[in-house]
Amino acid sequence: MSTQKKEDSTIKEVINIFSAHLEKNGFRKTPERYAILEEIYKRDDHFDAEALYIHMKTQNYRVSRATVYNTLDLLVTCDLVTKHQFGKNLAQYEKSYGFKQHDHIICGNCGKVVEFCDPRIQQIKNMMGELLKFKVTHHSLNLYGYCEDCVEESE
Repeated sequence: MSTQKKEDSTIKEVINIFSAHLEKNGFRKTPERYAILEEIYKRDDHFDAEALYIHMKTQNYRVSRATVYNTLDLLVTCDLVTKHQFGKNLAQYEKSYGFKQHDHIICGNCGKVVEFCDPRIQQIKNMMGELLKFKVTHHSLNLYGYCEDCVEESE
């Protein structure tokens, strides 16, 4: 399947999930909410609410800042978007539907976020769940340090 077809298929699926969530909870299905959802699922990065709002405005969408923030909250509630607090006061988001578990390494200077996946982490998660008699449903691992560019700048 081509990358574009996969993206289109994923967007249709998340729209259906979001629609069901809105209906179930008595929220209005507005074009602005769906536009925000689609823009998020066209991205491949971590972003903050303000950056998304500015992006939406530059794409000539008629959305308010409040609509972006409220829609992000709804998307987090129905597990279509994950909210991260990477050590700063600024929350960052990323799409989460259909994406494998991954972890992050974050630069404490410039804020660069790099995703990584290591199967040993999954093994540790499973082993600790068994050992401590927990059903582990998900995990979050964030490593903090300084990226190569910031280390070179400081030298």
